[in-house]
Amino acid sequence: MRKRMVAVLLAAALASVVSTGCGKAKERVNEEGESVVTIWSPSDEPAIEEWWVEKIGEFNQAHEGEIELRREAIVRADSYAYEDKVNAAITSNDLPDILYVDGPNVSIYAANEVTLPLDSLFSEEEWGDFFEPSKQQNTYNGKIYAVGATESSVALYYNKDMLDQAGISVPEKKEDAWTWSEYYDVAKKLTGNGVVGTNIIMDKGEGLSYVLGQFWISNGTDFVNEDGSSADGYLNSKEGVEAAQFLNSLIQDGYANIDPIQKEFHNGRAATMLGGSWEVATLEKDYPDLNWGVTYFPVADGDGVLTSPTGDWAASVTKNAQDMAAVEEVMRFLFSKENVTTYAQAISKPPTRISSYGVLTEYNEYPRSIFKEQLMETGHPRPRTPSYSVLTAEFSEAMLNIFTGVDPQEALDAAAAAMDKDYAKYYAKD
Repeated sequence: MRKRMVAVLLAAALASVVSTGCGKAKERVNEEGESVVTIWSPSDEPAIEEWWVEKIGEFNQAHEGEIELRREAIVRADSYAYEDKVNAAITSNDLPDILYVDGPNVSIYAANEVTLPLDSLFSEEEWGDFFEPSKQQNTYNGKIYAVGATESSVALYYNKDMLDQAGISVPEKKEDAWTWSEYYDVAKKLTGNGVVGTNIIMDKGEGLSYVLGQFWISNGTDFVNEDGSSADGYLNSKEGVEAAQFLNSLIQDGYANIDPIQKEFHNGRAATMLGGSWEVATLEKDYPDLNWGVTYFPVADGDGVLTSPTGDWAASVTKNAQDMAAVEEVMRFLFSKENVTTYAQAISKPPTRISSYGVLTEYNEYPRSIFKEQLMETGHPRPRTPSYSVLTAEFSEAMLNIFTGVDPQEALDAAAAAMDKDYAKYYAKD
């Protein structure tokens, strides 16, 4: 319910800006006469906060007398404090110069002219150094509206000891990825003695859209049409219902839990797990005794599309930006090859720049190579639609309803109708 309320409030805040125009943003100049460039981004783990302190100091020293870079780290403890602050700033016309947004929300802000196109920020050659899925995520209506330093992917983690004991071998090439039927059979075979065959729920909110949406793509459809204007006939299509039914079969047949215990795979209570690329560092550091491996994201039976999730937070430039030359200088600094590389290293996520992999050679070695390969060859970002906040909230609710007995067609029809209603109300052109 809270997630839906946030989606509604975001739509209302954006609509308010479009209709009222609001007042002029505050001028940003410090006492020394330097242009002040402000950044808002979520607070993060100590290694990332240290990275920010170091890089801001480095930038300010190099631009002393001209530009001062400031960052406000906003806690996301309840998952919505950040969004609430951004929504309030949109309404009051007091956004920072640079705003970090979660990947699927890039379209929302772009469609409402809250953020600005960034195509001219880099040369064509430099843009070519960024992963395609990252650029796709940050593109709306043919223009790039954000830049990210890191990417993400999801693959199938497995407990080697459990699979070995069951005599199960895993695919070593993406072309041999387990089909849904094979994945189901593996989960069935590995369930028992207090262990479920798989874990498919990262969380009961955005994690459902991020991970499970790929089952729609693999089965030959998507959540929305190409221009992001409608979910009807896509989310609730025959192929979409089949995807939901397959996922539900894992829950209903007892091979996956709708309410998994914390770190279910890590603690030996799930034999496999659809998990993010960041789990590699967690498993290596905190679970040294667990014998685990990684293989590719499952593919639909028949002519299923090889696919895998992508997406991460990215920096956008807002309409309240004051000194565009200074802002662009900051953006080019933050997303240089060197800084993308060091940021990715600090946060233990794959970098967005291809050239960074020449430095982060660990991604050429298993298991990280699996995620790099998926990003380069099978990655698909979440749907690009200005109604994404409604879409993801409705999809999450639909899947949880399906897992507890609601008819898949009925649940997906309702979700598709809710998204289409939002798009028609706020974004459809006369």
